This record gives sequence, structure tokens and C-alpha cells, in this order.
Amino acid sequence: MKFLSVAVYSVALAASTASAFLPSSGNTKNVAAPAFRPVNRIVGDHLSMSTATNGEATNGDANGVATNGANGDVDYDLLGLPARPGRPLKIAIAGGGVGGLTAALCMLKKGFDVTVYEKTAAFARFGGPIQFASNALSVLKEIDDDLFNRVMEKFTYTGTRTCGIKDGLRADGSFRMTGDSLSYLWDPEAPADWFVKFPLKQCADLYGLPYTGVIDRPDLQEILIEECRKLKPDFIQNGNPVESYENRGKGKGVDVKLADGSIVDADVLVGSDGIWSAVRAKMYNEEIKKSSTDLKRRQGCTYSGYTVFAGETVLKTDDYYETGYKVYIGPQRYFVTSDVGDGRVQWYAFFALPPGTKKAPSGWGGSERDEQADPEENLVDYIKSLHQGWTDEIMTVLDSTPPESVEQRDLYDRSPELFRSWADGNVVLMGDAVHPMMPNLGQGGCQAIEDAYVLAETLAATKTTAKIEDSLQDFYNKRIIRVSIVQFLSRLASDLIINAFDTPWSPHDNLGKSWKSYLTFFWKPLLQYAIFPAQFAYLYSFHPTGRMDEISEELEARWKVEHFKTAEEAFERVEKEGQKAAGPSFFESAKV
Repeated sequence: MKFLSVAVYSVALAASTASAFLPSSGNTKNVAAPAFRPVNRIVGDHLSMSTATNGEATNGDANGVATNGANGDVDYDLLGLPARPGRPLKIAIAGGGVGGLTAALCMLKKGFDVTVYEKTAAFARFGGPIQFASNALSVLKEIDDDLFNRVMEKFTYTGTRTCGIKDGLRADGSFRMTGDSLSYLWDPEAPADWFVKFPLKQCADLYGLPYTGVIDRPDLQEILIEECRKLKPDFIQNGNPVESYENRGKGKGVDVKLADGSIVDADVLVGSDGIWSAVRAKMYNEEIKKSSTDLKRRQGCTYSGYTVFAGETVLKTDDYYETGYKVYIGPQRYFVTSDVGDGRVQWYAFFALPPGTKKAPSGWGGSERDEQADPEENLVDYIKSLHQGWTDEIMTVLDSTPPESVEQRDLYDRSPELFRSWADGNVVLMGDAVHPMMPNLGQGGCQAIEDAYVLAETLAATKTTAKIEDSLQDFYNKRIIRVSIVQFLSRLASDLIINAFDTPWSPHDNLGKSWKSYLTFFWKPLLQYAIFPAQFAYLYSFHPTGRMDEISEELEARWKVEHFKTAEEAFERVEKEGQKAAGPSFFESAKV
């Protein structure tokens, strides 16, 4: 089965390589209508204009909802844009996360009437850093220059520096920078710290794109909310999430049911309410958060086989300014560190453990922080115990981490919906609501942003309410292949590292002697010169801006100066005051 996974991974990469160089493709009911409003409609095959007044309607109701015409024909509204006649498309978005807010901004800029329904009572700063790869940065730039510039002001580049896989047992503990050649085979003095490095910068340069990096989720959400409010001050409704919906039929919109029992109407409902989506539960007949007795299935999602611990520390290492992120591999687990700006290093420890193996408080991504299983247990010591014999580099990172900052999450994802549409009438799913994925490629948020952009572009080309259902199916068709490939590669990255990778074989020690060690060793040139270049070239192949070479170079040069300044200030502060646990990573202060 493990060999089959490797074979399937190669086939998926071949498909992605072939694709890499192809062109990429709320108001509440019963509110009084305006006293006088012209409404453009399509009745049968004819354009007509009717005048709507309070309490009266001609060839349709006063709110512009499609009704039956005098001759029994169904009539539909013309949908306008700033340069096109017709009324604005009315959009309800479930969920105010990164995907929902990006979709809102895209659609508001198109002239749509957009309302976001968010479950939290108010916006609060929560969540750790989120990775934006080059493809997502291109989309942000295409959406709005101001948005892109503001994100870049808060951005920390990782893709401009060395990123890759390190040997979790052989790295000498000094955070030294070495090559990743095979010279250690014949030279016992040659360092074997780095197994293989990722071509992030080279693949971004291939398309002339900004380099991969991270931004704190609270900063990103704050920017998106402020940009949306410039266009519609009351675009977001807090504390009253979407619970269900009822389609009214072709061209007639959708009734959106909210938690307080009220119903609002919209032309389109966008389900962007996360992995435990209420909109998806209705569409696919699921029960929200319902788990199987063994916890391996939950609301249609599958337990990945991995739980992940996460923490954050401020730590100046010898390679801090030279490395972006590192993946330490070894027997049955892997450990990831990443520079996330301001001198901070965020780490993730992935373990193949049964679901529900509860140790640390859970959180991030907006979920509520619950109590630690054993309040007396030092979680840093627990994680260190699972890395006995590993490099001192991991121990140094863990020792500098406040134990109370450690969090844990069981990782769930979904199989690609190849045989079931993301759309149901006038309702559509996007982002984690329909394609949650493993975090290994850092593409979860990136794919949600791509969804938002493509959905807005598709709806902007929709000229009448009669075509909305077809447009939503068109959106699904445009996105399903790419998203499925990224989901698949994200999952296989974990499966291969834990099930097929091990400490690489070396003739100079006995650290890697299993069959997986030999396999890992022989994979090295294939990974370095074929698989990783093809993988990242495919991921970055979606870039609606086209080339941005000069902008990318200017941004990187400016960032280096600021990055050094803020990091050194953080190192000096920690030296004087000591480490402190990070603030709440959820909507703690925003509970109802």
C-alpha cells in the first residue's frame, strides 16, 4: 500500500506538471421597498422594464424577486455592474474567515450587494500566522492594489531564504548552514544536516511572482475588514451565523436561515463557514460535527491519521536570517519550524496517533480553546520525550517555548468532490467548507483565496438571475481539478514523510538501516531535481497578474531592512524580560 501511495503521488505530479504550463484559468424580509424603482427584467426572451412601488409590483414583486409573468413565463432580473445596466447581485456569505472576507471584497469591488454573516459577536485578534504562497499573492494583487500593499507591509518572507528538509537525527545541533549534496557518501567529514532544499524562489522567479511568506491572521483579517468597510460600512453582521437555507428555484434566489430564527433573502448564498460548515451540512445532508464512535469520521471528513502540536517562541539561532522554514524528518514523525516575523519561530510537531489522543488545549482557526487534559503536565517535556535521540536543534526550540502556549489539533480533511458538485441551485461552497486540506503545502488559505477570485469573476459575467445556477456550476468546473490535485498532494506529503520516509541511509553510521531509509536515500535526487520543482511550478501556475518581477525585487529589498530591525528588537526584549506565551489564538474575547 505504501508503494502504491508513492506511485500515485508520481502520477499526480505528472498530471500537475502537465497542467503547470497551461493557461490558468442581507437585508431581512418584509423591509419596506423604495418608493419608486425601475426594474429591468427578462420575460421569456424579451427585455421589459417595470416600475416597483411600495406594496405594488408589475411583472414581479417590489424587491426584484423573479415571479411568474402575465403569460405564464418566468421572468428574471437583469444583473448590473458599474458599466452595465441592471440591479446589483445580492450575495450572502456564511463565515467571516479569510476566504469569506476575500470573497466579500472581490464581490463588493464588482458592485455586488454583499453581506457576511459571522458567528462571533465581534472581530477580535486571534490565530497564528497563515502562509501565502506566490499564487495567492498574485491573486491579492489582481483583486486590489491597496489590499496587496497593506498585506506586504505586514508580511514576512520565507521563500527568499533556504527552506527544505533536514535530517532530524544527523543535524549537528548548531543550526549551521550547509549544502545538500551527496558528498557525505564518500567523505565522512561532509555535513549531512540538509537532506533536500525546496526551489521556492526559483519557481516564483519562473513566473516573476512575489515570494512565499507568512502574515499573522489577525492582521490579515483586519486589513480585509477595513477594505470591505470602505465599500460597504455594514457589510458584516456578527453574532448571527447561517444555520441553513432553502432554494426558491431557478432565478428566484435563496432563503437564508440565521441562528436567531430570522430569514434573509439573497440571489446567492456562499458557504465559506469552515470545515464544520452548516451550509455543507444542508447541501450534503450531513449532521454538523457528528463523529463516528472511533472518531475517524466527522461530518463527512476523514481523520488524516495525524495530530499536530504547535507552539511559538522568540529565538535567535545562527541560521535565523538565512532560513525560512525547515522540516526535520525521522522515524514516524516530523517537526517543522518557520520564521514568522518579529523574531518569532513557530513550530509544529506531527505525530501518527489515534484521534482523540488529547494532551494540549486545542485552538487556532477560530475554534474555542478548551482546557488542558492534565493541567500539571509540562507539554514541552512531553513533546521532547517523543523526540528522544533527535537533533539538539529541536530541543533548543522546545526548551525556549513557554509550555502554556502549546496547542494541539487532530487533522481532518476531505476527499475531493469529483462526483458531487459544490453548488446546489443558488448556493455554492468554497474554501475549507468543501476542500479542507492538510497543512503541509501551506495551500489551504491560498486555495480559498483563488476560489474567492474565480467565483467573483464568474458571477460578474452573469447577466441575469436566470443564469446564476449555471454560473455556480461553471465555478465548480473551473476549480475542481486544480483543487483536487492540491488536496491530493497535501495529503500525500504527510503520508509519504511518515509512512515511506525515514532517516536516510548513510555508509558512515547506523542511524538509517531500514528499507525506508534506503528508499528515502534513493528518493533524494528525484525529489530535488524533478518532484519538488514540478510541484511548486504547478502551485504557482495560477497567477492572474502575470509577471511582477520588478515589484517582487523591490518588496524583498525593503522587507530585509525592516525584518532585521524588528527581529533584533524582539531578541533584545526577550533577553531582558524572558519568554512570554502568545496571546489567545481564538475569538475568546468575542464570545456571545
